[in-house]
Amino acid sequence: MNSALDKLYAILRRDLLTAIRHRTGFVLTFAGLLTQLAAFYFLSRAIGPSFRPNGIEYFPFLLVGTGLCTFFVMSTQAFLETVQEAQRTGTMEVLMTTSTAPAELVILSSISAFAGNLFNLVVYLLAGAAIFRASIHANPLACLAVLALSLVLALALGITAAALQVTFQKGSALVWLLSSGMWFLSGIMFPIQSLPRSLELVARAIPLTYAIDATRMALLQGRSVTAIAFPLLVLLGFSLVLLPLALWGLSVSLHHARQNGTLSFY
Repeated sequence: MNSALDKLYAILRRDLLTAIRHRTGFVLTFAGLLTQLAAFYFLSRAIGPSFRPNGIEYFPFLLVGTGLCTFFVMSTQAFLETVQEAQRTGTMEVLMTTSTAPAELVILSSISAFAGNLFNLVVYLLAGAAIFRASIHANPLACLAVLALSLVLALALGITAAALQVTFQKGSALVWLLSSGMWFLSGIMFPIQSLPRSLELVARAIPLTYAIDATRMALLQGRSVTAIAFPLLVLLGFSLVLLPLALWGLSVSLHHARQNGTLSFY
């Protein structure tokens, strides 16, 4: 356990020092966040204050939905890019011969980008509240509960993308699915109740839907853990199923790829 923590610390420290040396990246990222926030702010003004989906002002509604969606997509992309870069540079086989378990190595290599995406999400929400005056009425305990389960879910999706890339060289398909199909069906820009009944049922089978709903209720409406118990329990169920499956799938895919000599296929 200590060894894994030492490796995690070393990787985070290395990537943080690298990011500090390239400070312009922070400026460009923040400028991009502000531009996106401004677009959604003026969109909400154009629609008008009468549109309050689920009783929430439209700009905060968009703020949470787009912020979480971007976090899930970019976190999944981070795991995918870790595997793709190792495949392109031909270092995948070398990395698999180290004393670190292959699945653990992939996760550790992606964790810095994962943490960076979480930081961007926090900055995005804070900027929306501070600069564009999004109405926030947070329940801290409920927010922490939703965040913890959302992180587990994002981790499971990222590991799944890595496994798909190793096995089929199609990890980008999951990123596409998140950024298109799930983006449309998860209530990011409008409530899922606006969808036809058949699509609404599909939306209710997507874990991202519950992460967004629970975050809105905890962050924007100040609801307690008890009040959002249902979406939290659904998220917990998804997490307990998806994360072990994703870890198992990554381990199996790496094992088969090593045996078949296809680790560097991309």
